[in-house]
Amino acid sequence: MKLEIEIPESAFSSLRKSPDVFAQELRRAACAKWYELGKLSQAKAAEIAGLSRSAFLEVLKSLEVPAIQTSPSELEAEIAL
Repeated sequence: MKLEIEIPESAFSSLRKSPDVFAQELRRAACAKWYELGKLSQAKAAEIAGLSRSAFLEVLKSLEVPAIQTSPSELEAEIAL
């Protein structure tokens, strides 16, 4: 499926990105954010971003999004087992 959104042309020159690179980065950033918020699993986010899981982990690293989405209380519960 193809989704079309309108972006002001000035956005491309401001960010010094071609429309194709901009779209690719936007897609990856959205998937990383949805993963960070717990809306998508890592595997599903990678799939939607059009990446392998290992490549998606690199995107997370570049955007400073933790690859492991576990709260301190969840970690404590795991350790207690």
